Amino acid sequence: MNRIEHIKESGGWLERWQHESAACACTMTFSIYLPPQAATQNCPVVYWLSGLTCTDDNVRVKAGAQRYCAELGLVLVMPDTSPRGDDVPDVPERYELGKGAGFYVNALLQPWAKNYRMYDYVSAELPALIEENFPVIPGLASISGHSMGGHGALICALKNPGKFRSVSAFAPICHPSVSPWGEGCFRAYLGDDRAAWAAYDATELVKAGATLPPNRIDHGTADEFLAGQLFPQDFVAACSEKGQPLDLRMQDGYDHSYHFIASFIGEHLAMHAQALKPD
Repeated sequence: MNRIEHIKESGGWLERWQHESAACACTMTFSIYLPPQAATQNCPVVYWLSGLTCTDDNVRVKAGAQRYCAELGLVLVMPDTSPRGDDVPDVPERYELGKGAGFYVNALLQPWAKNYRMYDYVSAELPALIEENFPVIPGLASISGHSMGGHGALICALKNPGKFRSVSAFAPICHPSVSPWGEGCFRAYLGDDRAAWAAYDATELVKAGATLPPNRIDHGTADEFLAGQLFPQDFVAACSEKGQPLDLRMQDGYDHSYHFIASFIGEHLAMHAQALKPD
């Protein structure tokens, strides 16, 4: 591991690290915020998964999360959204496929299968790395994210019962199998078999019986992608049918941007802090 940034913020430290990833077969970058409490004790950790076109930098610059983490004593881990490097496949003319659009799945098809294994990276490899190298409490973690990253947070929680104490999301892609963004990535990475898609689709996972830990989802009523890409109504229907408790809020007038996230990130982190109190 190689630390490439070390910046004091809100009494703690915002750092950026690079490491060689076995899951993604390339050098990966992540940011981590260590609150003041981490100087003297191990702390709970929240993982944040970002959306299409993003890197680890978007959330740490735009969301205002670090000051809340400093107050609550939470470590915040912010991975990249996809593998990077000159040898990593990409489609430069498409923002919604390739670099910046890993979609938190394990790709099955070439040329993607070698590097695009973001599900394994964020659900297993990175948490193990964090627990081994940083002052966090082992096994005490929650997960959150935005848009494509909200999709990633939901599926990581649904597919790993007990691993995350809570999950939250801003404007998640709730039913990627019917979303143009999701369909494009799933077909490229996973092929035409929709059964393979269902394994990475929050709505389909709930229909199949998977359950969520304590949760919160916020959508903005003025989100330009709400009707055509996000499909929260499908997720609500699946949860209702299965009796899955769901805290989904429609926030009046908010759009898809980090202005929306910054408005409610404090509430989300407080919810996670409550769920992450040690037993």
